Amino acid sequence: MSMSEACVILFAIMLLLISSKEAASFQSGSRSILLAVGGENKAVVDYAVDLNSKNFDSVLRDTPATHAIVEFFASWCPACRNYKPHYEKVARLFNGPDAVHPGIVLMTRVDCALKINNKLCDKFSVSHYPMLFWGPPSKFASQGMEPKEEKSEIRMIDDGRTAEHLVSWINKHLGSSYGLDDEKFENEHLHSNTSDPGQIARAVYDVEEATAFAIEIILEHKMIKQHTRVSLIKFLQLLVVHHPSKRCRKGSAEVLVNFDDLCPPDMWSPDKQEVVSDGKGMLGNFQICGKEVPRGYWMFCRGSKNDTRGFSCGLWVLLHSLSVRIEDGESQFAFRAVCDFIHNFFICEDCRRHFYQMCSSVTVPFNTSRDFALWLWSTHNKVNKRLMKEKASLGTGDPKFPKVIWPPKQLCSLCYLSHNRRENGTSQIDWDMNEVYKFLTGYYGKTLTSLYKEKGHLGDEVTDGAIVDLVASTNAVVVPVGAALAIALASCAFGALACCWRSQQKTRKYYHQLHSLKNI
Repeated sequence: MSMSEACVILFAIMLLLISSKEAASFQSGSRSILLAVGGENKAVVDYAVDLNSKNFDSVLRDTPATHAIVEFFASWCPACRNYKPHYEKVARLFNGPDAVHPGIVLMTRVDCALKINNKLCDKFSVSHYPMLFWGPPSKFASQGMEPKEEKSEIRMIDDGRTAEHLVSWINKHLGSSYGLDDEKFENEHLHSNTSDPGQIARAVYDVEEATAFAIEIILEHKMIKQHTRVSLIKFLQLLVVHHPSKRCRKGSAEVLVNFDDLCPPDMWSPDKQEVVSDGKGMLGNFQICGKEVPRGYWMFCRGSKNDTRGFSCGLWVLLHSLSVRIEDGESQFAFRAVCDFIHNFFICEDCRRHFYQMCSSVTVPFNTSRDFALWLWSTHNKVNKRLMKEKASLGTGDPKFPKVIWPPKQLCSLCYLSHNRRENGTSQIDWDMNEVYKFLTGYYGKTLTSLYKEKGHLGDEVTDGAIVDLVASTNAVVVPVGAALAIALASCAFGALACCWRSQQKTRKYYHQLHSLKNI
């Protein structure tokens, strides 16, 4: 074989490899992010979520959105290709981390030209392309429909053939006024937290977001040091049992079991940095609340401006939810775990210093969960008072979500015994502590988790002697709450946590971890 022939063959092989790689990148079931346009190197963002028969139910069941649109189309259909830019214009408003109105409508599509989707398209009696359906996401996941069914909560969109018509149809059914030119954080449709107690139910998604974001911050700033490892471990122990999200409880348990591998004591040493190119270690590849989190946007905690609320709001909701879920015997452990976590891992220097000063002012140990929940509530109000003055003088507050003393009368009128204004303009409130505690347990307890309880992400509520479900899709087993309570009662009681977390292969390492932490 001559050299020229060999070169030709080699070139042909390279072309085949490149072609196969490009084809593989567009396999069915993947979510298209960047699509090639024509023959140029330009790229356009695909906002609508591609679904197929394998992920259809899970995506629609797990979405935080209140409504969903499913477009059934065929990739060979010229009308469908012409309609796609219209559909994407509307999807830009609702989908993705840069959504203008996140959490309202999840816009998806299913390609009926793919054999994998034949039964799915038949299930929804697709009779023409494109065909659009509207309904609650969970209803799509649980049933099909006939287009003429009058009682079905899933209905066909009969006038959505242009972007303008589709937005108009959505506005008509939601009583909204969304526009194709809407830009992010210019949104007059944000709901006030002080007027609708049910809004807190959407915050469970923000609690997941805040949990994942907190780990991201810790890794980005290399905050896991020899002297901070114990603080992180104790906070993870609290999350394992009492995080309001089941999938975050699972993830926290996985991190705790594998802590020495994910966060070795020398993870930031120079020789380790050569191995860990991104500077985050193995934990950087671990998604503590599941593969769908972080989502990149806030719902309950979304501010009217880009630089307001968000993470700090989500973290406060997480702390309040933990405070109302613990048992009496865990109160002092929870107090120390929260204070040490903020002190060591909250990146805002002034914020963590002020918070830790309030922690340090506590001289008597907490004996009940009620005491800890009320202390955290009082501490949050002290922070709000301080920020009210600062933001008023600097003009940096969120006009739609001003700092207020919590809870306002609109949410809990019984919490107020009296509310007077002093001569200097400040408020004097006499609280009914029993009513305040009742409000906190309902608001940050049952109401917060109501959406996830409906979707089955919570499992059974954690009560006396209950079981925390840590069963993963692999080979994990359950952990009794009593064992986790032993951690909370006193750090020297770690030896009481003598149950398997994942499998027989993990048992020896886990007992070694407990032994090493026993004298903390």
